[in-house]
This record gives sequence, C-alpha cells and structure tokens, in this order.
Amino acid sequence: MSQQYTLIVDQKASPVELIGSSSGVELTIDTFEAALGWTVKPEGFCRGEVCIPAGEAVADGTVDLAAYATLTARPMIVNVAERAISLGTAAADRSDELSSLDAPDFTLPDLDGKLHSLSDYRGKKILLAAYASW
Repeated sequence: MSQQYTLIVDQKASPVELIGSSSGVELTIDTFEAALGWTVKPEGFCRGEVCIPAGEAVADGTVDLAAYATLTARPMIVNVAERAISLGTAAADRSDELSSLDAPDFTLPDLDGKLHSLSDYRGKKILLAAYASW
C-alpha cells in the first residue's frame, strides 16, 4: 500500500509516494533519484564523480529513506498527520556554514508587500529583528 507525502530536502518540496514497508519510509528508486538528485548505481548513491556506498539502504527496487539519512548523517523528521518528511542538513555541512559567519540568504516582504532579500544589503550594516508567536 502506498501513500502520498511531501518530501522537503534543501528547501525544495517534492510530492512522493511512500511504498508500504516495515520501516514505512521507502521510495522507488526513480522517485528517490528525482527528489534528491542522487543516482542509484551498483557502487551506491552517486552524484557526478562522488559515490556513497548504499549498503542495505537499497533493496528490491526501493530506497529506505531512513537508512539514506543515517548514511549521509542527515536528520530526518516524519510528520504522519501532515504527510510530510523533511531531511535536514548534515551536521558537518551546517558546521561549515556557521563557521563562515555568512548569513544564509532569504527573502521576506515588508509591511507594504515589497520583497527584500538579505543579499540586497551585502556590505551594509543592517539590524534584523525576529519575532515568533510560539
């Protein structure tokens, strides 16, 4: 039995169909490749010249997404109620980003609806005020 979910990876959302399995988080190889940009080959998960041994993450034409997350050291969250899965950035990659002291770019609207990107203000001093209601 398959179920429709939204897979969020690197700020990109893709509709995916989960294959019913014991782990509950398996995708067909085609769906995995389309959503994550890796190609499944006999040597493992490959992107360009880089390959990661897949081990038991690939079997019977499917990819166990939880096993892939473990292999790549990416945190994974599954929200069954919202039918969403999110793969976070690996801790080592996040550490490299943080040590650079460069803020990630983002775009938000002002009160008049005009969009502003952080990159528009590079080289200028700015004050960012953040608020959350939770």
